[in-house]
Amino acid sequence: MNRDLTVGRPETVLWRFCLPLFGSILFQQLYNIADSLVAGKFIGEEALAAVGNSYEVTLIFLAFAFGCNMGCSVVVSQLFGAREYGKMKTAVSTACIASALLCAALMLAGMLGCGGLLRLIRTPEAAFAGSKLYLDIYVWGLPFVFFYNIATGIFSALGDSRTPFLFLAVSSTANIAVDVLFVTAFDMGIAGVAWATFLCQGVSCVLAVGAVCARLRKVEAPEPAPLFSALLLKKIAVIAVPSILQQSFISVGNIILQGVINGFGTGVMAGYSAGVKLNNLVVTSFTTLANGVSNYTAQNMGARKLSRVRAGFRAGVKLVWLLSLPLVLLYVFAGRWALSLFLDSPTEAALRTGVDYLRILSPFYFVISAKLVADGVLRGSGRMLHFMASTFTDLILRVVLAVLLSRTALGPLGIWCAWPIGWTIASAMSILFYRSGPWRNAVDAAE
Repeated sequence: MNRDLTVGRPETVLWRFCLPLFGSILFQQLYNIADSLVAGKFIGEEALAAVGNSYEVTLIFLAFAFGCNMGCSVVVSQLFGAREYGKMKTAVSTACIASALLCAALMLAGMLGCGGLLRLIRTPEAAFAGSKLYLDIYVWGLPFVFFYNIATGIFSALGDSRTPFLFLAVSSTANIAVDVLFVTAFDMGIAGVAWATFLCQGVSCVLAVGAVCARLRKVEAPEPAPLFSALLLKKIAVIAVPSILQQSFISVGNIILQGVINGFGTGVMAGYSAGVKLNNLVVTSFTTLANGVSNYTAQNMGARKLSRVRAGFRAGVKLVWLLSLPLVLLYVFAGRWALSLFLDSPTEAALRTGVDYLRILSPFYFVISAKLVADGVLRGSGRMLHFMASTFTDLILRVVLAVLLSRTALGPLGIWCAWPIGWTIASAMSILFYRSGPWRNAVDAAE
């Protein structure tokens, strides 16, 4: 069901919209961690290291899919809020055409360049073959990744966060089952893990795209909508390109970090692979909820209801802080137990690495979550230069400090210490940018 986010008490509207997103987060993370969990438990530590190593490369591809999602979602949200339904349909078809061309180019690049990229990040020989095999299969599933992200972005733009939740609930649960089946019953190893993800993503993509098409047919437009618009493509690109650059730079930074981590051996690699999955569970949760704030902001900006944006930011911060508290407590006091989900008979180096990583980063979840909510407002309002400035500051600081501190007596601990520094400085920037927005002096009728 389409939902108008421009009416009703802002906090109530946003929370109702974001709660299904939270459920989607949990299942999305089940999707993401299933491969590592099955690899670590049923294949071995080297397989976990291989999948974790591949994960950093897959994030580059996901960066482009996420950027297309955000560009389409924000523009469609603005047009939906402005009641310009014909243009909204054209924006959807324009985004799909552009995404298809981009996806084809990335598939070609992936087939030709993944091996070289794995060499570039100094992948150990013990993990190289498994990483390469996983990526070779993953690349063929990129169309499913792209169009599933486009579909979920459209649902969110229409104020419907429930439908993507249902798709993810089914597909992520199925992914775990198929992972275990292919690895244990068919003895397919890492290939089984990759093929399970491929198949489940494909099914969920087909269902999501079909549902979007059915939903859009029910939206009446005053005149037939053209399939493509260069003007709307430009508007989508204004949002999408900075989002792609943001995620790509983060992915490149993570790959550089992965290269530094690989120099400490497979034990540290496996511990980091398990730890980063748990960390990404949290950060991706914040990001997804921030995307909800983007859709909320975009609809209200399209409807010229600036006074509701400030209340939406406060509600978003409350939501992510409530989410942060139990996760911080879990990772600080029970991190070893959480890591054991990924590691079967782990080495002491792997466990120590994962525990140190989680204990250093988790207290700063309150900081990074506030930044991401502020970023959501900035994206939804089209203030992309501000958004990029804080994001790149975070990335550059984390990468540079991690490389430098890893060469000191701190070793891997130095790498983990770079995260809180980058997060804190970038968060201060994002919140200052938010406070300078056009909504700062608006009178909120809901207050």
